[in-house]
Amino acid sequence: MFDLCLFDLDGTLTDPKEGITNCVKYALEYFGIDEKDEATLLRFIGPPLYDSFRGIYGFSDAAAKKAVEKYRERFSPIGIYENTVLDGACTMLKELKEKGKTLALATSKPYVFAEKILEKYDMSKYFDYAVGSELDGTRNYKDEVITEVLRMAKPSDLSRVVMIGDRKQDIIGAKKCGIASIGVRCGYAEEDELEDAGADFIFANLYELTDFLLNNT
Repeated sequence: MFDLCLFDLDGTLTDPKEGITNCVKYALEYFGIDEKDEATLLRFIGPPLYDSFRGIYGFSDAAAKKAVEKYRERFSPIGIYENTVLDGACTMLKELKEKGKTLALATSKPYVFAEKILEKYDMSKYFDYAVGSELDGTRNYKDEVITEVLRMAKPSDLSRVVMIGDRKQDIIGAKKCGIASIGVRCGYAEEDELEDAGADFIFANLYELTDFLLNNT
């Protein structure tokens, strides 16, 4: 069914909760905000940071840019390594490659950070393509990331391309680019988020996802 599989990173292949929430708190402290509500902090996992600082806290454009700067001040040396690989992620990627699938990383996380995370967990070898955002804000949105993957991979049939992620941004981005989408519940989607976004398929975990991708060729 799908020959080219695009994967989100945070909440789909890795659990970045510790690093992201710690770095968000660090950035907020710069503005005198002591955020203790975990649910609020978890909302930062997935969407572009700039949008979250503006949307959740009402920051101005300048303040949001400064908040992202402070976030990265801690994330680059520390937070980037405060994560873990989700159960079944590496096995899934290995089995999909052995099946002959073309795999791409499609993340809104800056590529320079995503690349280090893939290397840390020895996952780079599974991906034919890897695309993320840039530190200057280029390709900040998922449809822009997907568009770049499609430009690089040049698939002949978009009906055989799928975006896999844990948040609505992944699903919406896929729709904008005319490809199918799969939502996974191993990440940080809110209740009914994936359904409301219109995911074509939804799976509870990566094991269910693996079975689907391997057995529907």
